[in-house]
Amino acid sequence: MGTAKETTDGETSAWGEVTPDAARRLLVAAVEAFAERGYHATTTRDIAGRAGMSPAALYIHYKTKEELLHRISRIGHAKALEILRTASHREGTATERLADAVSSFVRWHAGGRTTARVVQYELDSLGPDARAEILALRRQCDAEVRGIIEDGVTSGEFDVLDVKGTTLAVLSLCIDVARWFTVDGPMTPDEVGALYADLVLRMVGVAK
Repeated sequence: MGTAKETTDGETSAWGEVTPDAARRLLVAAVEAFAERGYHATTTRDIAGRAGMSPAALYIHYKTKEELLHRISRIGHAKALEILRTASHREGTATERLADAVSSFVRWHAGGRTTARVVQYELDSLGPDARAEILALRRQCDAEVRGIIEDGVTSGEFDVLDVKGTTLAVLSLCIDVARWFTVDGPMTPDEVGALYADLVLRMVGVAK
């Protein structure tokens, strides 16, 4: 297996919707700082410095540090939902759709692991209103995966006693990739995605 490499889509072009350029630079700097130091240990001065800007310049685009985290979380979760929804709504059997959902979701967490760590593990740093919005997006992600598993149980493809618990296990397995994946490791994001898709299909009782 080849050495994994950073995927451009995972870390850079994901923020193409953020304008103007200065706002995007600050957001990318915030992602890097939050992933490296944690939200609470990061200051607005740290973020501005990474972006090559003055602290005062940051407040032109973001009123608070939490606003930055909220926007990062919202964009990241919207992308996660898009990935899972695309797989869920594609043509094919439940087995094919679950494999697609898992492999795609894992590739996103591996290829964009810096972003994914912030998106998935800084939820408790958000205030109540922002947190509620992100939790709503998470519930939609959960619903897409749960729907595939329910379809597989109905069709007889999956042998699952607890659909809700299995859904939680599948999502947790995928999300944890952002915590341990490294570009210096032996596997690429595609290879990890394929491995995890195989593991999840075994989890739901698909015969090999």
